[in-house]
Amino acid sequence: MVHSVGVCSWSLQPHSCAQLIESLRSLRIESVQLALDPIVNNDWDWEKTRDQLARAGITIRSGMITTIGEDYTTLESIRDTGGLRPDEHWESNRAHATKAAEIAAAMGIPLATLHAGFIPEADNKLRNIMIERIAEVAQIFDSQGIRLALETGQESADNLLKLLEHPSLQSVGVNFDPANMILYAMGDPIESMRTLADRIAQVHMKDALPSDSLGQWGMEVPAGQGIVDWRGFFRVLSSIDRPIDIMIERESGYDRVADIRAAHNLACKLGAIND
Repeated sequence: MVHSVGVCSWSLQPHSCAQLIESLRSLRIESVQLALDPIVNNDWDWEKTRDQLARAGITIRSGMITTIGEDYTTLESIRDTGGLRPDEHWESNRAHATKAAEIAAAMGIPLATLHAGFIPEADNKLRNIMIERIAEVAQIFDSQGIRLALETGQESADNLLKLLEHPSLQSVGVNFDPANMILYAMGDPIESMRTLADRIAQVHMKDALPSDSLGQWGMEVPAGQGIVDWRGFFRVLSSIDRPIDIMIERESGYDRVADIRAAHNLACKLGAIND
């Protein structure tokens, strides 16, 4: 199966919708996963953004929200501050998700993704709290006709699959990011992808190198320069009997347009998408 390809808008670091459109045109890419935070925070106007992208022939395939107070300095700091986990930010994060869902619905966006935060493997109080919060956010989006998908990497594939088997999370999907599995040292990306295949709603095309030190961040690199087995990645993707959007993500580097173009060319070379 040939899949469609887009770009994560935040990878291009646009200061405006017009700048985003200019970058996408230079890449000859017509699909985007749109960061919703600038719109929720009133930096971008949702109607103007929707209309400008439509006039440019760019389709918003999905949206993305972040949560309040995330600290990515170390693996330990993001474990404590990431996603829906911090009690002190839960009410604000729920309000943020509610506004994002309303805006996404108005813009006709069918899928939204977020990092839920670290999920304990043991069935304990914290795990139950996380299940309740994820279920509530999923219901917020579901009430607007939008599916929620969780970013991978912060827990093993087996742990995430077990979480998603909870009765209150049956509608929740996965945004599979192979590089995150490496960055967080959470298992082999391809085996993890096979484990989660039935729940994958979207994938990120991103690459990474593992850390030499236990408990330290790996390093994100341009697609094809890390250890992701891209042939294996696309074989698993092609085995999924439904269309899955590929969103190219690049979160570091000095020439992101060039890195995104290289990722697109790699996907074309491997026959995953049409040029």
